Formats: sequence, structure tokens, C-alpha cells
Amino acid sequence: MSQTLFSTDWLNQLSDPYAVLGLSVAADERRVLKRYRNIAKLLHPDSLMAADPATKAMASQLFARMVNPAYQRLKQEKERADAMALLRIRVRQISREEVFAPQSSIAQRLLKLPVHEADIYYEQSVSELGELQYQDLEQFESLTRQLADLNLSYLYIKMGDPMIREKRTGIVSTPQSKPAQFSASPHETAQVAVNYAQRHYYRAQEYAKKSNWTQVVAELRDAIRLEPHRSEYHALLAKAYLMQNLVGMAKVHFRQALKFNPKDPLALQYAEHLNLNEPAKDTKPAGSGLFNLFTKKR
Repeated sequence: MSQTLFSTDWLNQLSDPYAVLGLSVAADERRVLKRYRNIAKLLHPDSLMAADPATKAMASQLFARMVNPAYQRLKQEKERADAMALLRIRVRQISREEVFAPQSSIAQRLLKLPVHEADIYYEQSVSELGELQYQDLEQFESLTRQLADLNLSYLYIKMGDPMIREKRTGIVSTPQSKPAQFSASPHETAQVAVNYAQRHYYRAQEYAKKSNWTQVVAELRDAIRLEPHRSEYHALLAKAYLMQNLVGMAKVHFRQALKFNPKDPLALQYAEHLNLNEPAKDTKPAGSGLFNLFTKKR
């Protein structure tokens, strides 16, 4: 992380409350509250009993100085409207003063998509980055910057729209629940999840053989939701992103793979080439390009 952690400049650079909470700008109060509670659990001392003192201190500071203030700015409709207005002002200022050029590869791809695909890609990308954002606090800064970049890029696409309609859930469709046919034990339920996750992984492998990287990503996202700690899922997903020139996302998932299995062969194959041992950073330093407005005092 940055050497100026929690300095005034650092806090200003990560001032987008939606990005801090890992939320889409279309999130309504129920999504905001649910996400806040999930983050609170992840950063709670009871969830970090095995962590080292530095990680525990970091978690406490993140919650007190970033997560809690971000939630206060988004928990009510008026505050959310104010936060959205500030983000829209940033987008307009950037558009007037320079060529709008996001720094992260994932946001750059968003701008290239047809309008009818952009909403789904945006929601999916925010969801995935948000899932990783507080799992490894060393990646918090990089992932939050990418989320902020995504939010501004999405609002740039929506500049002609008078408002962003809030939604209770993301626009990404989720499998509909089916009536239970029997009462399974927790062990049986977990085994079912594992089996489904492996099916997604096997399908992803087949798609990878055909270089259908878009489908590889879709299958592995589903696998990771069911089994988030399997290194081989993250490693193959990282390769799929790399094949689509999404280097930032590739690095995130290669690092996750090595976190869960330091000897993962696919991740190790790319580790040196991608400098995975260096601090995670997908965007250029604040002060240039899209993020120069983050450093300005309000």
C-alpha cells in the first residue's frame, strides 16, 4: 500500500464512497446497507483472530476512517444524491479539461463496449472487484482505485442521461432458486456447492482449449462464488483476463491463486513476467490522467 496511508491526500484520492464500499453507482439503500454489513463482518476482530497485528490495525483504521464515513454518505437518499452529483461534476470537469482516458484496463474496456453491453459489464466488474476488495487488505488500494475508475467511466457513458435509476439488486441475472427436494445436512450442502463449482471449472477448461476466453471468465466467476479459495480457479481466470489484455484483473487473480497455493503452477508460470511480487497497482499514480481530480481539495 501507499506509504502515505490515511494521509489527507490519500483519503482524498479514494474519496468515491461507492468505490470504497465496492458498490455500483446504481445501488439503493438496501444494497448499501447489505454491503456495509458484509464489510463490517470481514473487518471485525473476530474474523481476523489469526491475522497479524498490522493487519488487524489496518482493518480497524479502514473501517473507522473509510468504510464508516462512506456508509454515512450513502445510507440516505439525499446523501446519495449529493455523492452522485459530485461524481458527475468530476466527469464533466475531466471531459472539459482533457481527453477522458481511464487508467485501468477494465475501465478502458468498458468505454469500448456497445451501450447495450456496458451496463451488464459494469455491474459484473464492480461485483467481482468488490468480492476481492476486503479479502486481502494489501490489494484494497489498487482495487478501490479500479472501482473508482469504473464508476467515473460508467458515468461518462451516461452523461446524457438525466439520472441513474437505483436498483435493489445488480442488473446481472442470478440463478433462480428452486424448491428444495430434501433436507440436506451442512456437509451435503457444501459438497453440492463443490460439485457445481467443479462443473463450472471443467467447462471453463474446455472453453479455454477453444480460446473462448469470455466464456471462461463467465464459468469461473460462478465457480469462485461457490468455492472462493481454490487457486486453480483464480489462476485460470487470471489467464483468461490476460488473454483479453485485462492485465490488472489478471494480476489480481494470479495473486489470489498464489495466496491460496504458493505453488500453483499456472500462477507461477506468469509470476515473474507480470512482476506479481511487486505491490499491486493497476492504475497510474494519482495526480495524472483520470485521477488528477482526486488530489484536489474540495
